[in-house]
Amino acid sequence: MGKNCNLCPRQCNIDRSAGRGFCNANENVFLARAALHFFEEPSISGSEGSGAVFFGGCNLRCVFCQNERISRGLTGKEVSVEKLAQIFLSLESQGANNINLITPSHYVYAIKDALILAKEAGLKIPIVYNTSAYELPETLKMLEGLIDIYLPDFKYFDDSLAVKYSNAPGYAETAKAAIAEMFRQVKTPVFDDRGIMQKGVIVRHLLLPLGVNNAKKIVSYLHETYGDSIYISLMNQYTPLDTPSMAKVRDKYPELFRRVTKREYERLLDYVLSLNIVNAYFQEGDTAKESFIPDFDLTGID
Repeated sequence: MGKNCNLCPRQCNIDRSAGRGFCNANENVFLARAALHFFEEPSISGSEGSGAVFFGGCNLRCVFCQNERISRGLTGKEVSVEKLAQIFLSLESQGANNINLITPSHYVYAIKDALILAKEAGLKIPIVYNTSAYELPETLKMLEGLIDIYLPDFKYFDDSLAVKYSNAPGYAETAKAAIAEMFRQVKTPVFDDRGIMQKGVIVRHLLLPLGVNNAKKIVSYLHETYGDSIYISLMNQYTPLDTPSMAKVRDKYPELFRRVTKREYERLLDYVLSLNIVNAYFQEGDTAKESFIPDFDLTGID
């Protein structure tokens, strides 16, 4: 890694060997968990599971963060590039459908080196880059040829919401540029005979309370720009948790302290259907449960 880090839109320009940037990461890779994960989209998890590698730190500050213990760098263990490559190979040996890099952007240099090592040692399964989309295209270009599937969020179309809830100015335009680079690299979806994605882009959106209009703008933009050349995943699993961050904003953002209603989600799905979007994932039933959040107990790292 270069002396000063400018991997993400924050452009901290900080020497991570001497301090930590906005993402709270230093020069070493920090992991909280590496294990089979069964709660991604069906074409990612399948029945065998996705090889989920949870990285510590994050370049957003979402007040409703579901993974706060690791996004704030509070839980985890430092690993070397060589150890990271071994973790990838171990997940493959456990039958994972893919290696799922979760919140990876601040470790791109190490991830690139680890993927090269793992591939030289025989790693064959697809690599998933699972991100908030608050990314720089030039950082993503460093991974060209190493990433098979991009799994970005598109959280906000309205920048006032991005600033309000995630302290992420310029989020919408940043996400658009990042997703365009992702699509340039991997193009249209490819699946194996089991229906497991081997290449492509799936853009996620987590519907927030009172967020239907924001979600419709995102869906409209993605459909107008990419048609059915990407998949859109619309999630209703938002769950307000009793975390330190949320406790601090209970009075400031009372709208966040409830789950998304059935009617809100139905309005969004009706809109998707009205556009005749074919490649979309919906969630059914009561998915707003904490069971989606794994234990960050260093599984697969020690």
